[in-house]
Amino acid sequence: MANVIDINTLPGFLLILVRILAFFATVPIFSYRNIPNTLKIGIGFFLAWISFYTIDIPDLMFDQQYILLIGKEALVGLLLGLFAYMIMAAIQVAGGFIDFQMGFAIANVIDPQTGAQSPITGQYLYIIAILFLLMVDGHHLLIHGLLYSFDIISLDQFISLESPELIIVGFAQSFLIAFQLAIPIVGSLFLVDVALGLIARTVPQLNVFVVGLPLKIFVAFVMLLLFIPFYTLIVKQLFQYILEMMQALIHLLGGA
Repeated sequence: MANVIDINTLPGFLLILVRILAFFATVPIFSYRNIPNTLKIGIGFFLAWISFYTIDIPDLMFDQQYILLIGKEALVGLLLGLFAYMIMAAIQVAGGFIDFQMGFAIANVIDPQTGAQSPITGQYLYIIAILFLLMVDGHHLLIHGLLYSFDIISLDQFISLESPELIIVGFAQSFLIAFQLAIPIVGSLFLVDVALGLIARTVPQLNVFVVGLPLKIFVAFVMLLLFIPFYTLIVKQLFQYILEMMQALIHLLGGA
């Protein structure tokens, strides 16, 4: 039987709304600053309204335990969104590794989505990843993962973090992904450094500091051009890994 929002079911509806809004505060795409907050709240409200009729709403009251449940819902939403954003942020970290070898590390740009400084190459690769995510309806899959969390983590259930190894592995895996993304280009630039070192020893008259910087930039651009077709395949696997990690985190928090 469908639930009807009244004074008795209002606490459950508010808990659903808190989890969804907390998720929107950290998840990629929805958390960006160029999306108005009123739009985020409006989408979160309608998602909470839809979810209210599809999940079991327990009998709750506005008491001291309810305050703890609000904190739990906010924490669940923030963690789910943060896990997705953390793995996507590995792309920008990989761009930082590449820019450091290219000599572009000093030329950071302001990311209009987050308001923070980000490397040029990292921002370029990150935009491609976001466009791919939108092209395959990845934002819908992220919302589906959030709604799936209501089936595993009920509104009146407190979360369990007895084995936080998954969170630690997630942080470590993000740095590993960044290194794996950057290693083809960084390795090529390292070989360029080795070649310039040999040239400096054999031809001392040649100023390698003048020749080296434009040469490394040229090699990096060529490698980026060759790397882009493979990068789209990597982003596809990366997004699949995000969904798997979100599902594993939901089961961990739910004690399943």
